Amino acid sequence: MVDHQLGRSRWRKAILPILILVAILLLLFVVPPLVSISQYKSQITRLISKSLGRPVRLSSVELRMFPWPGFEINNLSVAEDPAYGAEPVLHANTVRASIRLQSLWRGRLEIGTISVDEASLNVVHNGPGKWNLDPLFRTAVANAGSGAPGSRRAIPLPYLEATNSRINFKQGAEKLPFSLVNAEFELWQERPGDWRVRLRGQPARTDLSLYQEDTGVVRLEASMQHAPSLRQMPVRLDLDWRDAQLGQLSRLVFGSDPGWRGDLTGNLHLEGTAESAQVTTRLRAGGVHRAEFAPVDALDFDARCNLVYHYASRSFEKLACNSPLGDGSIRITGDRQAAGAEPQLTAELNHVPLAAGLGLLRTVRSALAPDLQAAGTVSGKIAYDATVPVPSPVVKTPRSKHARPVEEETGPLTGSLNVEGLTLTGGGLAQPIQAPKIVLSPTQLQSNDPQSPASQSSGHHLAMSGSAVVPLGGAAPMTVSLSLTTAGYAVGLRGQVSMVRAKELSRAAGLVQAAGLVQAAGLDGLAGDAIQVDLTAAGPWLVLEVTPPAARSATADAPPAAPAAKAVKSRAAKPAAPAAKVDSTPVSIPNTDTLAGTVTLHNANWRADYLAGNVQIAQATLNLSRGLLRWDPVAFTYGPLKGTATLDLKTGCAPSEICRPQFTVALGALNAADLQTTILGVQQKGTLLSSLIDRLHPSSAPPWPALEGSVKADSLVIGPVTLNAPTAQVRIVPAGAQITSITAGLLGGRLEATGSFTRAASDKDKPGYSFDGKVENLNAAVVGQMLGQRWIGGTISASGTVDLEGYTDKDFAASANGTLHFEWARGTVSAIVGTGESRTEAPPVSLTRFDRWSGDAAIASGAVTLGENLVTLRLHSDSIAGSVKFGDPPEVSFTAPKPKTADKPTH
Repeated sequence: MVDHQLGRSRWRKAILPILILVAILLLLFVVPPLVSISQYKSQITRLISKSLGRPVRLSSVELRMFPWPGFEINNLSVAEDPAYGAEPVLHANTVRASIRLQSLWRGRLEIGTISVDEASLNVVHNGPGKWNLDPLFRTAVANAGSGAPGSRRAIPLPYLEATNSRINFKQGAEKLPFSLVNAEFELWQERPGDWRVRLRGQPARTDLSLYQEDTGVVRLEASMQHAPSLRQMPVRLDLDWRDAQLGQLSRLVFGSDPGWRGDLTGNLHLEGTAESAQVTTRLRAGGVHRAEFAPVDALDFDARCNLVYHYASRSFEKLACNSPLGDGSIRITGDRQAAGAEPQLTAELNHVPLAAGLGLLRTVRSALAPDLQAAGTVSGKIAYDATVPVPSPVVKTPRSKHARPVEEETGPLTGSLNVEGLTLTGGGLAQPIQAPKIVLSPTQLQSNDPQSPASQSSGHHLAMSGSAVVPLGGAAPMTVSLSLTTAGYAVGLRGQVSMVRAKELSRAAGLVQAAGLVQAAGLDGLAGDAIQVDLTAAGPWLVLEVTPPAARSATADAPPAAPAAKAVKSRAAKPAAPAAKVDSTPVSIPNTDTLAGTVTLHNANWRADYLAGNVQIAQATLNLSRGLLRWDPVAFTYGPLKGTATLDLKTGCAPSEICRPQFTVALGALNAADLQTTILGVQQKGTLLSSLIDRLHPSSAPPWPALEGSVKADSLVIGPVTLNAPTAQVRIVPAGAQITSITAGLLGGRLEATGSFTRAASDKDKPGYSFDGKVENLNAAVVGQMLGQRWIGGTISASGTVDLEGYTDKDFAASANGTLHFEWARGTVSAIVGTGESRTEAPPVSLTRFDRWSGDAAIASGAVTLGENLVTLRLHSDSIAGSVKFGDPPEVSFTAPKPKTADKPTH
């Protein structure tokens, strides 16, 4: 009996909890559908509104029991403070609000957690220290109460959390393009007046298409204490920005991509208030380089900074930034007194290796030889204080021996930098270039260029300038002056340099490629005496290319390909002499790279693959200016040809723009035989002619440069004919040349023609020529004398075309093919009675006197053969037959005339 009672007691203890659990589950599943929450919608709305301190609107509410009792709210909108705009501060389609169960025992309903997904939050700044979140915190603190005994029960702010949401930023009523996407946000109050914030998101812009994964991830954790306003809240904040790519980060911040590539990580720690916050930052970058090319060694840096920041005055103090660089370091200190004021900064360089500077330069200049190395260090200290006025220009006047020295004004920039042990090796330099010491001191660059960075604002630009004297193989050493600013650089070169070393230095520094001198000057083919140089190279460190707003959405965001920088091998110069202080003329810094000045050659020899021989240059001057290179004048000798020339080459032409170099050549009296010898060489195998023929074959011929210009001479003798003051407009094309105009005096009259030259298509072909022109007012007596006859009468005019091919006069005579039309009024033709082997025949009787002779002729088979023609004298007309066979002298022959009666009188 006892055992039976004990068994029943155990069964009741086991089954009772199960029955209670089943009853609770039935209540949870059965009761909620039977309870209408809609009638409590207004109460729930007031509850959330009171918790957030803002008016709230929602469309519907549903009771949710799992995983925690609460409500599921649809279309929640939290109204904005009217002082910050009309757009809701928060909007979410779906919100889950969990209930604090402890509050139910006290007979009241409180919201413990508000969770939103895919929400949109607006953060508004409306003036100094005015944020739309400030009233939210003040209301929450007021609701939380003081916590003192006897005070009313606090209504704590719910635990706020958001996932997959977007945070937008506004400046007043204007929505900024910056936002955080895929954001996760948490805000809670651990105890009254003690707040915690946690945030994670990806920065984005609404007006640009970005590679979202390359803008990095921002993580923030902060704690704040109660204060009357946000700007007075004690804050402790840690911010990390990781996995950011420099190109996309630049587009995000500045709206454009300046072309930098690399990985960036930033850390910021802030402690204090907005009125006075102690800030510690660390910025690390790896693999920094330009997008256009991949340097041999990418740039890495790690900089740490400390400062005290004052938000209200937008000022800072006790700035101290340190960054190790090789075996040296850079330290920057300074202060900024107020918003808009210029900072007072000091930079200290302690044995910073020049190799680091060359590496930095290599990230923005792809033309630098990759194996160029720099040794030496930079040390010194410079200070910038904008409160010190810029010194005005001083007019120098003679001093008396009793005059007291006047202390020079220093300006806002003071101090100096010492470059010690500068040594450049590699890059094709056979010997290193050395400068034991260079002192860089503050100067001012005056600008006359309205687009120059130096012309902005005050019309001047502060710079660090110095100079050195370097022997480079010339009779006089080279003076090198250098000016560096935050905007760019300026380098002056004045003196002599040997031809060999000029090529080495230009390749090592990338000046040949940058200025287009290869095409314009052909430096590789030059040899001769030392070059006289007076050049200035200047430009910005970096040119930003801003994407037009209309094209931003369509701009491809993939970074440009980065081809490897090409090495250019060359030989080197001798060691430099010790630096000497030389006064240099300040130069302006333009907004693009420029090379200006002159380069003068004497007694030089120029060799080009596409020419049959060398060109001897007695003197030539290359004038360089922005956008134009001009050889003027050039005194040259090319075989028996002597003359002067000019050559203009535009630089920086757009890909779609046709920029042919423009030339002019002026020659003296020419002979066709000399011209033929110069261009084709003597007509024998194994000589210059055969070499030129080989060059003209498409399989081996080097391309001719694209040129356009004019050639003129005092005279040109072609056999028995002399062209007086001939001028030709010529355009060189890949297949040959086009002669757009030929003008000359000919046989007492005038020649006007056009023509073309076509290169041989294969080694079995010959070059071809084609001419189309006319002659007017030829002197009949001179024409007859050339043909071995006596002609008297009026002037002769003719027009026609002719095609020829070959290399010699025999080739031309045999291949000539064309047509001719002529007109001669009131003439007389009679034979000159010759002796010996004269082959001139007596003309037909019809030509002894005529009023008009006109007709056509065919050029073929080595002769000009008369076709249909008409010789008229009053009412009588004849048609004659004859030909002129090419030769020296030409052979003229006639056949019997064919009588013909004129249809009407001619006069």
